[in-house]
Order: sequence, then structure tokens, then C-alpha cells
Amino acid sequence: MTKSLHHNRRRLATLGCGGLTALAVCAPGAVLAQTAYPSKPVRIVVGQAPGGATDLVARTLTGRLTEALGHSVIVDNRTGAAGSIGAGMVAKSAPDGYTLLLVSSSFAINPSLYSKLPFDPLKDLAPVILLAEAPFLLVVHPSLPVRSVADLVKLARAKPDALNYASGGTGSSGHLAGELFKGAAGVNMVHVPHKGAGPALTDTIAGQVDLTFASMISSLQHVRSSRLRALAVTSARRSAVLADMPTVEEAGVRPYSTTSWYAVLAPAATPVPIVGRLNSDLQKIVTQGEVRQRLSADGAEPAGGSPEDLRKHLAAEMAKWQRVVKAANIKLE
Repeated sequence: MTKSLHHNRRRLATLGCGGLTALAVCAPGAVLAQTAYPSKPVRIVVGQAPGGATDLVARTLTGRLTEALGHSVIVDNRTGAAGSIGAGMVAKSAPDGYTLLLVSSSFAINPSLYSKLPFDPLKDLAPVILLAEAPFLLVVHPSLPVRSVADLVKLARAKPDALNYASGGTGSSGHLAGELFKGAAGVNMVHVPHKGAGPALTDTIAGQVDLTFASMISSLQHVRSSRLRALAVTSARRSAVLADMPTVEEAGVRPYSTTSWYAVLAPAATPVPIVGRLNSDLQKIVTQGEVRQRLSADGAEPAGGSPEDLRKHLAAEMAKWQRVVKAANIKLE
């Protein structure tokens, strides 16, 4: 018995890693269960308030992503600093694929506005996938006596600083869309920052503010129900969903073009296989079937692509908005 035990120990020592690997394969419950992904619920952090476009995109994904991963996917809204609080939290989370971040175009604006972000947007977060891109809708409360961009510009010029527009916060993509409009149209309007795009849209619907540059994803239903009046889309081309709606440039304010986009990131050092799994699953979700139809119906163009494609997109967007913020002399209050 002692001789046999000694022989087995010597054999395992000779096999080394190969022997241990073989034993691991024979005992998948003991080893593979520790590395399987996912093995528990996944959280998607959204840095904007519930009801805004970023939140709606996240909640549109959760059902299908839950099916793809085999575990629950929940949305966690962590608002503040135009999304930077949520992003900073994810950047400090464990790089295990269980805490993800869904961002909008504000993510690429923040580095130009905040001198001391609690994270490095390109080094502390790993790109996963660009989900979709959508124009903003220039919408006004129905009580405002304007039915076109030309009417709005005429009224704003006749009453400088009398009109106000809402945004999801100082430095948000909606704020910059408004500042670009003011500069291109040569008008003065008062910016009214809110704690998120959702509250900004709600106040516009309620008539507390005159207008806003809202994501088509969150505002289109209110235009169709006549709770808001749309004057133009902010993209370079017309939207297939609102083919009769002119672009801001077509309406006479030029040069002017801006859109909102949505992307998923993970903490830096998240294992490549996990990032690849998420990219593959999300690519199928946004480019096929029900989610694609829902995004398209809301005026968003499903994107997709590799993590490297998203990395290049982020770098280009950050450089673009740095120029815009500097030219418009936008400062945080």
C-alpha cells in the first residue's frame, strides 16, 4: 500500500502541469465552475436618470441579454456629473464582467469639461461595443408659437434670452447641441440644466421650459402623441422614421450636425474572452430581431463592430468635442 502511494505521487510529479490539467478536465465541477462566465447576475450601470434615452437603451437590451447570458441583467442608475459618477464607479469595479457601463455621447464630452475626472476614459475602461447612433430632435412645447426652425430663430432674435432650453446637465450632449444651435443661428437662449435627460424632457412636456434637444429614442413617442412639437432632426441626413422632418441644416441653420450614440464598456483588465463574449452577444442583439426593430422604430441606427472599432470611435469623438467645448467657451458652473 505504501509502495503504491509512493509510486502515484512520483507519477504525478513527473506529469507536472500536464497531469494536473488532466485531473482538472476530469473534475470540471471543481475547476471549470470557477472560470465559467457568467455564473451570477450582471449589472449595467447607467450614469443618467431613469426615463432618458441612455436608460431606455439599457432597458431595451436587458431581456435579450439575460437570455443570451443565462443570468439576470439589471440596470443600475447612478446619476451625477453628466454620467461621470457612474463611469468612475465602474472603472473601480472588479474586472470580471459582472459590472458593465452603458454610456452616451456625453462620455466623450466630459474629458473636456472636467479637469479631474475620477477615471481615465481610455485607460480605465475597456471598450466592448458601439450599440447605436441616433439624431436629436429639436422639440418645443406645443404652446410655443413656432412651427418651424425659421419661426424659432425669428422669435429668439426678436426676444433675446426670453426663450429657454433644457438639457440633461451642463456639458451634456443636449447642452452642446443647444450651444451649437445658438452659435450657428446667431441667437441667445437661456440654458436650463437638469439632473438627467429624462427630467429635462419631462419639464419640456410640462411647459416648464420652451424647448430641448432630445434624443429621438426618448422623445419620438411624445411627438407622435402631440405632447411635443418637433421642428427638425440634428443629424446630417434625414431620419427614415421621420422622412418628412427636415434637418436643422435644411431648415437654414448651418453648419450644424450632431447625434447621440450609445456604447457598452467594462472595467479595464476585463479578460479578453469575456469582452469577446459580450461583444458577440450584444452584436447579435442590436443587429438582429426585436431589439433592432425597436431601436430602428425609435429612430436609432443599430451599429455594432469590434471593441477596437469602439476604441477608435471614442478617441475621435473626444478630440471633436474638445474643439467644440473650447470654441463655445463652455465652463462648468
